[in-house]
Amino acid sequence: MIGRADRGLIITTGTFSRDAKLEATRDGAPPIDLVDGEQLLDKLKELHLGVSVKMIEQVLVQPEFFNEI
Repeated sequence: MIGRADRGLIITTGTFSRDAKLEATRDGAPPIDLVDGEQLLDKLKELHLGVSVKMIEQVLVQPEFFNEI
């Protein structure tokens, strides 16, 4: 990338290792923006691109209540 670009971008659905994060900000090299899976999902949700959010209600039965009847 040196001499060919001012900045880079790498996107993954996973995570980046500590070494990858260090390399992305190495002195003397063009900076590389790293977008991991969580950041990608947040951005897709924010922009409503190909995803939808569904809130789920969970109902739990309390057996002790029914045992007293």
